[in-house]
Amino acid sequence: MKNFVEELRWRGMIHDVMPGTEEYMNKNMTSGYVGIDPTADSLHIGHLVGVMMLKHLQLAGHRPIALVGGATGMIGDPSGKSQERSLLDEATLRKNENELKKQLAKFLDFESDVENRALLVNNYDWMKNFTFLEFIRDIGKHITVNYMMAKESVKKRIGADSKTGMSFTEFSYQLVQGYDFLYLYEHENCKLQMGGADQWGNITTGTELIRRKLGHENEAFALTCPLITKADGGKFGKTESGNVWLDPERTSPYEFYQFWLNVSDEDAKKYIKIFTLLSQKEIEQLIKEHGEAPHLRILQKTLAQDITTRVHSKADYEAAVEASQILFGKGTTETLKKLDERMLLNVFKGVPQPEVQRSEFDMGIGLLDFLAAKTGIFKSNGEARRMLKDRAVMINKNRVDENYQLSSTDLLNNRYVIVQKGKKNYFLIKIV
Repeated sequence: MKNFVEELRWRGMIHDVMPGTEEYMNKNMTSGYVGIDPTADSLHIGHLVGVMMLKHLQLAGHRPIALVGGATGMIGDPSGKSQERSLLDEATLRKNENELKKQLAKFLDFESDVENRALLVNNYDWMKNFTFLEFIRDIGKHITVNYMMAKESVKKRIGADSKTGMSFTEFSYQLVQGYDFLYLYEHENCKLQMGGADQWGNITTGTELIRRKLGHENEAFALTCPLITKADGGKFGKTESGNVWLDPERTSPYEFYQFWLNVSDEDAKKYIKIFTLLSQKEIEQLIKEHGEAPHLRILQKTLAQDITTRVHSKADYEAAVEASQILFGKGTTETLKKLDERMLLNVFKGVPQPEVQRSEFDMGIGLLDFLAAKTGIFKSNGEARRMLKDRAVMINKNRVDENYQLSSTDLLNNRYVIVQKGKKNYFLIKIV
């Protein structure tokens, strides 16, 4: 077995670790779990840190357990939250669980016969038959209110600054999560719980519950990773349109690839350790090469390739790279024609998008009229004529002159025309 804790340490993935964790894991094959919130039917990249911890756990010879919080998802974790969230029904949670497993299977081995194959569990399965009286009698009596009130996530919500306070439902969350650890400890020989730094309070409630209920000779361990931030102080994984999802229907492979390609140099040095499986030696070499020629963006390109291929596919990665080249002058008419509508709109997101009536287009529009009066790309026919004469206008990456005839064969996805004015000015014309 590899030294799991040391692997996370050099990758910058440890915030807190309970004393004795590393020593125990170096001597014993250990099951460890991470809880995943099932309030959506897809993971987003904020979940990937926990997923990578499970991946490294499995690679180190230990057994990863992904816990989908069906029961806790019905309550809502107060950690890091300023207000209570809406609750989901069982049917929605089950659907989400199935979708999450498909995504987790791209990282974890659930299917082979190895001893440490991954396991997916849902805490709703052991919580649903627990009566309230049983829970407060068998579990609640082991943890004092004083202990629970001392947790940072509780103090923030009931302090003087809190406007909403905290419901009993949320207050009980750490007990329910603590019971998860106890249940997995007893039924799956799980000795380790992992999570983000904001989960330390909930996780240590679990280790405390195990010792108090089963006896202090029972060893349970905790490990948390830092909350991932961006160098500019912005929230990691958030864009103008919201979360960066693993589901291609929510975040296209092109947008996913672009997110990683556009991270800062400082963030790329951090993220390549966390989100890839490249070795320490390989990463040090990449950082060195990047420092010698930062304009080549070696770190960002390597990071984007690795994670886009893993989450989506090699074909999706190659299509995203090809599409990315379009805006930098390397694309061709054939490249444009290969793009589906969603990819085309993603690539040209943010460029001016004038509209032309289909009836007018089908009747035939002269190129000068199309470029000036109909779309406003040029202020006048004279200005358009001058740039056409200078060979500075392209239709769908094809350099054209004043004699060019527009036709239906110019339509991309039967409704778009890309006009490039000079080197960097793009227009996406919609035929409506």
